[in-house]
Amino acid sequence: IEVLAALQRAGRRTPPALLVRPEDALQSLRTAMLLGAVVPELRVRAEKLAADLGELVALRKTISTERDALAADRDKLREDQTRLAALVDERQRQQSAAEKDMETEGARAIALSKQADNLQGLIAKMEQDLKSAAKAAATASLQGAPATVNGKPNLGALKDPARMSPAVAFASAKGLFSYPVNGTKIREFGGSDGAGGVQKGISLAAKPGAQVTTPCDGWVVYAGPFRSYGQLLILNAGGGYHVLIAGMERISVNIGQFVLTGEPVATMGSTSQVASILATNASQPVLYVEFRKDGTPIDPGPWWAANEGEKVRG
Repeated sequence: IEVLAALQRAGRRTPPALLVRPEDALQSLRTAMLLGAVVPELRVRAEKLAADLGELVALRKTISTERDALAADRDKLREDQTRLAALVDERQRQQSAAEKDMETEGARAIALSKQADNLQGLIAKMEQDLKSAAKAAATASLQGAPATVNGKPNLGALKDPARMSPAVAFASAKGLFSYPVNGTKIREFGGSDGAGGVQKGISLAAKPGAQVTTPCDGWVVYAGPFRSYGQLLILNAGGGYHVLIAGMERISVNIGQFVLTGEPVATMGSTSQVASILATNASQPVLYVEFRKDGTPIDPGPWWAANEGEKVRG
């Protein structure tokens, strides 16, 4: 009866599997105790390994996504490079065309200058016959009077380097201009020009290689050689005013260009370029400056600043 009862209990509750020899019950017990201590740590390691594997899978997905994004960026960069190359080619083409047009207009300006008998005739020919000079003159004639503050010129507008029209009306700028070059005045308006005539502007003795700047805002209507003046620069300052600067060795602006007050436009040479100055055996380069209103030379004296603090700067 006892044996049958034991067999019945063994059939209902299967004994645990033994990883050791069945005959060694004590060793089996010790092995079971050891497994009971090791299995939890193995479970922790297994869970950590599973988490690491999950991170690896996520990292692989991220790498794949970034690889696809990199490929897309590379394709976009290739397209941008192609487009940029096309833009550069177009820019070079336009620049070449513009340079060719400038050379053509420069040659035409020199040809027109040879046909002019005097400065007034030169200005008239430039502003009528030369395309870029005519456009500059037309733009100058359309400019209204710049804004004023309490009835005075708004000098703050001179600080805007992007302006495309005079910040201060020429007629309102008396007492504000600085000389185009650092030098000493050697001839006054109305005095002898050294060649038996009357000085229609002023002459400034400068240093060799000195930089020449513009005394005012204006549009270039002529830039090149003209008769006894050497290199001549003519600005249309609007309101019927023109500024003539002569005696430089090299001019760095082009016809039709709008220049700002104080902007470098030319460079003096080592000797004088104006014939009337050369006649007096001048030992240094001399800059000639002339103001005109409606074609007639006027005394520029009222426009020059009395001291350095009153000079306008662009």
